[in-house]
Amino acid sequence: MSRIFCIANQKGGVGKTTTTVNLAAGLARLGRRVLVVDLDPQGNATMGSGIDKRTLDPSIYDVLLESATIDEAKRPSPKGGYDVVGANRELAGAEVELVGLERRDRRLRSALAAVEGAYDFVLIDCPPSLSLLTLNGLACAHGVVVPMQCEYFALEGLSDLVNTIKQVHANINPQLEVIGILRVMFDARITLQAQVSEQLKAHFGDRVFDTVIPRNVRLAEAPSYGMPGLVFDPASKGAVAFLDFAREMAARADARSVPA
Repeated sequence: MSRIFCIANQKGGVGKTTTTVNLAAGLARLGRRVLVVDLDPQGNATMGSGIDKRTLDPSIYDVLLESATIDEAKRPSPKGGYDVVGANRELAGAEVELVGLERRDRRLRSALAAVEGAYDFVLIDCPPSLSLLTLNGLACAHGVVVPMQCEYFALEGLSDLVNTIKQVHANINPQLEVIGILRVMFDARITLQAQVSEQLKAHFGDRVFDTVIPRNVRLAEAPSYGMPGLVFDPASKGAVAFLDFAREMAARADARSVPA
């Protein structure tokens, strides 16, 4: 079976998409079969994987409305080594269209069931809000990876997300839990970031990943070239850290009870 993980945080600008595409590329480099599902109408994970969101037909929008399958909508990332079900602005309209439909929060779960076993990992890039799109991701996931900056306001956002996950766990998806918190855009020279990092480890213990992703210009440049930073500049500090994270994530997933 595929392991399905949401990359989620209700706060924007925390590196969810960067985490998604680089984790996908890292897992692919380790020989894992990976599918990225872009659930954000901005389509950044799509573009960052080297796929033009303007040419998508079909897209995740069609999958959620059940007019296309995952197999029909997926495309290979030209240099990432993984497949992508892409998104574009059409997806914003799905929010309104899904409201009146049956199983509106379980559409993605049904679609992914059709490719069960075709991938080792399915990574879902969620929008920075608790919407029907995010709910579709959480409803089918085995766990949530939370990328966050070590800043004061990020702690508040994390608290909100943990409460949301508890509600989804109780009412929709009993498998759902926080798999781990990933510290991103980290600069050890900033005292506050070091302090928040220690607070995270004290409160969440081993749910905080050992790997820390440093603030890195090459990671920021990579999307404009249509590829993950891990592919764009494999020797950069950010790329090396994401490959370490892929190893840690794979080991953590392998150790869990979710069937392979």
